[in-house]
Amino acid sequence: MSEFSADIYTEPSGLDFDTLKNLGPLSGMAGIWQGTRGLDVKPKAEGPRKQAFVERIELQPIDPQTNGPQLFYGLRYHTHMVKPDQVKTYHDQVGYWLWEPATGAIIHSLTIPRGQTAMAGGTASADAKEFELVATRGIETYGICSNPFLEHAFKTVEFRIHVTINPDGTWSYEQDTVMMIRGQEEPFHHTDRNTLSKIGEPTPNPMAVK
Repeated sequence: MSEFSADIYTEPSGLDFDTLKNLGPLSGMAGIWQGTRGLDVKPKAEGPRKQAFVERIELQPIDPQTNGPQLFYGLRYHTHMVKPDQVKTYHDQVGYWLWEPATGAIIHSLTIPRGQTAMAGGTASADAKEFELVATRGIETYGICSNPFLEHAFKTVEFRIHVTINPDGTWSYEQDTVMMIRGQEEPFHHTDRNTLSKIGEPTPNPMAVK
């Protein structure tokens, strides 16, 4: 039996366009943030290498989104990372964080300009201060898609991110990108973590007229 209604067209009524009041567990992430103590553990020919990074991430509210009866509230984001004391981009990423109040579903989509995209999913209560999302290669939902070279040399088989909303108003993430690297038998865990402090407030739909 399907978990979805037979009516796949009728949209919900009474949408609330104050997205910031409807973000559930994502509420503590809205705004502009900076993290100065990021740590990346990445693969190199000689073995794992640790790299510190500085991160700026902007998470802005979007208007309610519907798929027929399905309703999401969410944040559009852009994260930009550099090595300490450098200007050259170390990592760039865009996507969305989405929250479905009816089911407790959280979706994190990400795209990086090296030819890779992923969609991770999980669930949490509206007042949750921690949650974890997972994307898995080869499945039709919450999956991973890479360009031919990455699939050949650095095949990503799983992406996992754990978010914690901290009592002091910061939020932290720990993520693990599991890869099968060509020529290696064991999976490599490419990990990243950082804690973000707010440096700017979120901006609702700039086209909305009060």
